[in-house]
Amino acid sequence: MPIKPNIVVLKQIINQSESEEGKSEDKSSASPADSSTSQSHSKKLSSAMSSSKNVLSNDVEIKGTIKFSNDLIIDGRIEGEVLSDGSLTVGENAYVKGDIKTKSVVVFGKVEGNITVKEHCDLKSNAEIVGDIGAGTLSIEGGATFMGSSKVGKAAAAAASSSSSGGSQNPQKSAAA
Repeated sequence: MPIKPNIVVLKQIINQSESEEGKSEDKSSASPADSSTSQSHSKKLSSAMSSSKNVLSNDVEIKGTIKFSNDLIIDGRIEGEVLSDGSLTVGENAYVKGDIKTKSVVVFGKVEGNITVKEHCDLKSNAEIVGDIGAGTLSIEGGATFMGSSKVGKAAAAAASSSSSGGSQNPQKSAAA
């Protein structure tokens, strides 16, 4: 039975934050028993899910502003602004209609709105973005769709730092040819 793509993506995300934990546990476990392996995976999964990453699953729909302080994984449908000093992951099943202003973002799903991040913005191969991006660094994998303009570098990161506080500012749009 094949694993669903969104489960694979979540496992990739969780494993990124646990790579150091996994290395130390793998070296210390000398028992070949499958039950101890599944227990350690369960502990790592519950630890990662509860300690620093919050998850909005694919059956969640929210209209309004979302504010969070740590890391958030969205795999549902959001209509409204997403604000944070933490990191955001837009899952493969996610649809966000509204502006995103965070420290960093990784996009696997769909975003209709502007993305402004202080550090890095990663668009994965299945990502679909309609809107402008301002980031310190930007990476776009092959297969991703991006329709908009981008501002990348120190100036964009500085602008993101001053505007991500959630305060009302007058955005200036320039006409792009």
